[in-house]
Amino acid sequence: MAADRRVGIAVDFSPSSKNALKWAVDNVIRKGDHLILVAVRPEGHYDEGDQIQLWEATGSRTYSSSSYFLPFVSREKRIQDKLKEMTFLFYYVNVALIPLSEFCDPIIMKRYGVKPDPETLDIVTTAARQTQIEVLMKIYWGDPREKLCEAIDTIPLSCIIVGNRGLGTLKRAIMGSVSNYVVNNASCPVTVVKHHV
Repeated sequence: MAADRRVGIAVDFSPSSKNALKWAVDNVIRKGDHLILVAVRPEGHYDEGDQIQLWEATGSRTYSSSSYFLPFVSREKRIQDKLKEMTFLFYYVNVALIPLSEFCDPIIMKRYGVKPDPETLDIVTTAARQTQIEVLMKIYWGDPREKLCEAIDTIPLSCIIVGNRGLGTLKRAIMGSVSNYVVNNASCPVTVVKHHV
């Protein structure tokens, strides 16, 4: 993976997603990475008049991929670095990523209908401080299987890590497995972290 990695973690604040997050922090994340928590709310229970409309009904705004990949014509490293920084800031605003400081704020997260638990917040704040990574969150509304695959392409992610609840064969056949769907439909490497019972 490239030096400017965007590592996605599917989070629903369940024990299996926290296990996947811990595993990713311990085994995948390294200095300089962007850790992007991707949360998918299965229902669209948002207040029509609330600020959530800023991000549209799907929880995400679209952006032009050509506007993100600005050409780097200068051979001078200092100018290239500045262009990359400006490009990421432009991208950051257009893809509607929520910075760590905001998703640690319960008032802001209530607007999105998401309530991160203290353990998840502790994992990501500690990782951000110790590993010197940038932690961001992206929220979608809809079917988690489809939205995780959408996130891979729209953010875009270098890889994604998902938890596995360990559903039996019958439950998986009836309910459908999010991790199985992502493994079979994602356009980037996928790691499935088993939940230890």
